[in-house]
Parts: sequence; structure tokens; C-alpha cells
Amino acid sequence: MSAPASNFRLRVEAHLGALYPERDAGALAGELLAAMRLDESTPTPEQFRNYWDPSDVWVISYGDSVVEDGQPGLRSLRGFLNAHLAPEITGVHVLPFFPYTSDDGFAVSDYLSVREDLGDWGDLRALAQERRLMSDLVINHCSAEHLWFRNYCAGESPGRDYFVEMDPGADLRAVVRPRTSALLRPTETRDGLRYVWCTFSHDQIDLNFANPAVLLEFVRIIRHYLDQGVRVFRFDAVAFLWKQEGSSSLNLPQTHEVVRLLRCLIEHEDPSALIITETNIPNRENLSYFGNGNEAHLVYNFSLPPLLLFSLVSGRCGALKRWIMSMPPARNGTTYLNFLASHDGIGLRPAEGLLDEQEIDALIALAERSGGQVSWRALDNGQRRPYEINIALYDALQGHLDGPDAFGFERFVCAHAIMLALEGIPAFYIHSLIGTRNDHALVAKTGHARSINRHRWERPALEAVLSDPADTHGRVLTALKSLIRIRAQQPAFHPNATQFTLHLGEQIFAFWRQSMDRRQSIFVLNNISREPQSVSLTELNLIVTDSWYDLIGGRVYEGIEEKIELAPYQTVWITNKPAEGF
Repeated sequence: MSAPASNFRLRVEAHLGALYPERDAGALAGELLAAMRLDESTPTPEQFRNYWDPSDVWVISYGDSVVEDGQPGLRSLRGFLNAHLAPEITGVHVLPFFPYTSDDGFAVSDYLSVREDLGDWGDLRALAQERRLMSDLVINHCSAEHLWFRNYCAGESPGRDYFVEMDPGADLRAVVRPRTSALLRPTETRDGLRYVWCTFSHDQIDLNFANPAVLLEFVRIIRHYLDQGVRVFRFDAVAFLWKQEGSSSLNLPQTHEVVRLLRCLIEHEDPSALIITETNIPNRENLSYFGNGNEAHLVYNFSLPPLLLFSLVSGRCGALKRWIMSMPPARNGTTYLNFLASHDGIGLRPAEGLLDEQEIDALIALAERSGGQVSWRALDNGQRRPYEINIALYDALQGHLDGPDAFGFERFVCAHAIMLALEGIPAFYIHSLIGTRNDHALVAKTGHARSINRHRWERPALEAVLSDPADTHGRVLTALKSLIRIRAQQPAFHPNATQFTLHLGEQIFAFWRQSMDRRQSIFVLNNISREPQSVSLTELNLIVTDSWYDLIGGRVYEGIEEKIELAPYQTVWITNKPAEGF
């Protein structure tokens, strides 16, 4: 009689049974465990543990965002981070570093290689030894030049059954997608003309996870990344993973089941390894990827960028405040990833239902006046809607809805002070840390709107502007590093510390954070308008027996009857005097 299966193996088999009810779940589980080099007796990791603290601040960068002659891109990036952002930055998300054919890395032609101009796996391991390393798992699709797709066309393995074929007459009206190109790509194969599913572009062919062999391929890829030091997996475009005729093919139950299965495998290999799901969709759907604490460890706070941008350029924080109040506290073992800019644009779908059409139109008009562009998505009725604003964040914040003004720097710093104080882990796009502007020349070269915010800095030129005390780039980096250093020392800024929204009018966005041991409180007050604002400390309900002071400006408040005068776009972090042992 064989020994009973372990709890771990039974969990894996249960996930597989839900995904592939007609297949032998036991045999498939054995293949997955072998691919991950896991013993089925591996103990279950501790649940609901937080693998982060207030010092966690991450940076998002391409491997060639900072380049220098004679150096691979990853080595140059690492040198820049160590010279300017140690110890402020504890994690680094290196955007796709694989060989690719389009979409700046997101059409992967080889998942197991590093682009030669960026370096090799040794360079990534070196980054991983110094900071938590995040890698994209481009899981929804691969390049049309990938071996799998070439084999598909030739009718060979592996690959001949790895892609989603669809009859062009199929009912696909409900499919939700972020592009305006045709969904199906006609493709000549050994067996004749076939139509394959392409959510994003005809160079990005969607993979067929209804075939467990595709799942097994990605488990092998995950195992390889773990071996190279990757400890955060960004599941790119995962919401589109499972396709089903007649449905939206977005956020289907099978997609969540795949995330749960991969979470189970990854956490049994390394309990501190994390999953973040990249789901640029409306807020409620985005939050569903937390599952019951058994899917993503982190989800992107996709609604934050458009809502905060609108607040700062309108001087009204009502929409931002209503959204913050509606956000559930993340349970232990999960948290939000807060960001304001990324390699992509500022998404507008996450603002749906939070900003009205007039407000979104006002943002679009502001972006276009500031040199930005707009990308669109197709609707099932043949119409289109704005999908994202493509613009460098520094340029987006240089003016008000009423027109340009002189508060661009203050507005930009205020935006990041808010991000740093909110519940969750803050992540800075490298170009925000140094105040990079719109790159119109790169847009003209590539023909892609997203290139506007994907500038490549020559490191000597970057070092020169950062060393100039009068240059905006250096001023931005100095100001943001100062805020990061303050944040790292505050227990009340733990990613899972309590957060409550305060009501101090439309021009002041304010909230309260309290440390998990309840010993420290921080009242975060942000003037998001162009006019000075006054706040009485009596409105904050401060404990009268504590002493209070501003962490940023250093002002000590002698009594709770005092008033705070906030300059345009000024932030204060008011905390009680830390007790010994903080």
C-alpha cells in the first residue's frame, strides 16, 4: 500500500483538478513538483506573515535606463543604484531583460536568456544579492519569433498545441482587451490557415493554458528564475490568461486558479518569495487577485496614479478621498504596491467609476497641453475609449487644469510624499526619482506613445546634472531621498499599519497612520491646492499628553490649540514623540 499523499501534494492536485478535470491530477502534480524540484513532504509555510517593513522602497527600471560606454546595462544600473540610492532603495524591478521582438521587452523570444547588451544572469544575481529582485513573468503571451510559435507554424513540438486557435466566426463580442488591433491573427501553418488569439499585438501570441504542457513550461521558467535570485514575480497581464468563447476572457475563474497554484508552488520553495499581479483593470476586479490571502501577495494600486494626478492638478481631493475610504485594509501577508508612474502610461481604466467623463477629459486635455499623448482601447461596438495617458510624470504635474503655473516642483514632491505615507509598499519609477522629462525624440524614433516615458540616460550626462545643485534633476532626487529616509524609520509607515482618512476639506488630503503596536501615530496632511491652507490641531484629535512634531520640517507643536499654515503643495507628517525603543 502506498503512503498517503501529503497535504502539499493534495493542494496541488486540487488546483489541477479544478483546471483540468479530464486529466490525471496526480500525474500532473508529479510533473510540476519535479519541475520545481520540490519534495511533496515540504512543510507548509507560515501563513499571513509580512515579508516587508517600513524600510521597503522599490525602484522600477529597464535594464538600460542608465547606460555607459563599455558596461552592460545591468552593471551600469547597479552602479547607479549603489552610488545614489543605497540604502534608500531595498528592491529593484528590472523590466523585461530577455531577448524580445517588440513592446520594449514584453514580446519575449527566449524566457531563459538575458539580452547580451544588458549582461548575463551573473549581473542579475549580483543585483539580487544587494536588493530584493523583481522579474516579470510574461505569462499571457510570447513573441511570434519564439521557438514555440515557430514550431506551432511547422506543426512540431514543443509548441504545436501551445496557442489559442479560434474560428473567425466565433462569438468574441464580449472579449475585453486594451488594444484596437484585430484580436485574431491569420497564420499559415503546416495544416493550413489558422487564426490565433492576440490580446495585445500580432507579435504577441497568447498562450493556451488550457493545455497543461504550457503550465509546466512556466513552472520550469519560475524554477530557473528562483535559481537566479528572483524573489518577486510580476505576473504580467495575468488577468487575460484564460480564454473562453462567449465570455469576456478577463478574470475568469481558471485564471485565479492558476495564480493560486503557482503561489502554492512558489511559497513552498521559498516562503519569502512574492507574487504581484499586474492587472490594469477597474479597482474591484484588481482587488480580487488577493484571493483569500492565497493568490497575490501584492496588487498594484492602479487607481492611485490617475486619482492623485487629478487631485493635484484640480485642487480637489474628493474622488481620491472617497476611493481611499473604500479600500479594504490589506490583511497580514498581503499589501498594496503604490506607484505613480511606470514604464507604461497613467492608466484610465482604474479611474472608471471614480472620475466622471468630464474629469477624465480634463486630465487628457492637461496631458496633451503638457506634451503627452493618449492611447486607446477598442469596445465591442467598434468604438474606442481612452486607455492611458502617455507622459512623463514630472511634465504631467507642471500645471493646473487652469493652465501652467510655478508650482511644478512642489506639486511633484507632494505627490510622492503622499505615496510614501500611504498603506503599502512604495515603488518609484527610476525616471520619477530623477525628474526625467518627456522624450519626444524617442517617440519619433519608435513610433510608440509609451516611449515618451522610457528615456535612456547616458550615465556621465546624468551624473553631471545630479551634481549641479541648481538643476531640477538633482533637486528632485535630493528631496525624494530625504522623504524615503524619514519613512524608513517610522513604525506607523509599516505597509500594513492602520490607516484612516481624515476630513479637512477638498484642498487638504489627510489621513492617519498608526503603528501595529499602537505606539506611534502619524497624521499626514497634504495641501493639494495652489493656495495656502490653515488647519487647527484641534481638528486632528491629538492625545494631549503626547508631544507632537513634524517629521519633515522639524517643527515642534507646543499645544494642540496651535494652527498649521500649509504652503501650496506642502506636506507635514505630524507624529508623537517616539518613546525609547522605537
